[in-house]
Amino acid sequence: MNIVVLERNSVGTDIPVDCYKDFGEVTYYRNTVAEDAAEKVKDADIIIANKCPMNAETLKDAPNVKLICEFATGFDNVDLDYCKGRGIRVANVRDYCSSAVAQHTFSLALYLLEHTRHYDDYVKGGAYGAQDRFSNFDLAFGELEGKTWGIVGMGNIGKRVAKIAEAFGCRVIFYSVTGKSTCTAYEQVTFDELLAQADFLSLHCPLSDLTRNLIDREALSKMKNTAILINVARGPVVNGRDLYDALTQGEIAAAGLDVLEEEPISEGNPLGQMKDSNKLIITPHLAWASTEARTRCVEEVYKNIDAFLRGEERNIVI
Repeated sequence: MNIVVLERNSVGTDIPVDCYKDFGEVTYYRNTVAEDAAEKVKDADIIIANKCPMNAETLKDAPNVKLICEFATGFDNVDLDYCKGRGIRVANVRDYCSSAVAQHTFSLALYLLEHTRHYDDYVKGGAYGAQDRFSNFDLAFGELEGKTWGIVGMGNIGKRVAKIAEAFGCRVIFYSVTGKSTCTAYEQVTFDELLAQADFLSLHCPLSDLTRNLIDREALSKMKNTAILINVARGPVVNGRDLYDALTQGEIAAAGLDVLEEEPISEGNPLGQMKDSNKLIITPHLAWASTEARTRCVEEVYKNIDAFLRGEERNIVI
């Protein structure tokens, strides 16, 4: 097999990926953009990709491609209809980073809830040492206990977040975008009920026509002005301009984002201009990227290729 790894660095240079040599000749590229993809994959039998587009334009001159493996759960970079027409199989990696994303969800929420940046700056800036009392809590903060935690997307990650929220003493509610959720462990509500009741609203849904711009101006206006929004799903689930307006106008209290509509962040994104970390924290799409999760991702892709070569279906999308 001729295997091409288009975005080797997407799993981190600290994680070894030489295991794929077990299956044949492997060519590794640090990163690949759409304009370079066609040339790099023209002789490939198997492609390992992440964000690089896999479509008619990038695959048309690659007649031998039999399998595309994602270094990810999401596969919105792949034109599934085109691949199906070509007989190209597509496999993703499932549930490899659920614990990491759930952990980061609460990292963002607690950072905002307890004004961690403010108090760290207060101590390190000398204000704490200059005061005459043992404590300072000039920015009031509350507890998770007794709050309502709302979830969009009750899949593997959503369920982990729900369990953690319960452990903190939260009441958990969720909204099913498709209306097809079979989860009965938590209360399912309408979208408007979710917005109105949630003290914390975390997003764990895939990007689709149903979820694009789900959290827009209208949705934000229905949330509590004390609510905290957490997006660790996909950037376009939240309308960035509308969120900026909601934060600056006090329609919600704060937001924690690990994903953005355009990644990396564009110069024109108003959210990047917000310097108040009590209102907004943005991390660079790293919620999934614990050392353990990235290791699992590489191993799962290995297992997907091995299964494919043995004629077995494993994590096959199409």
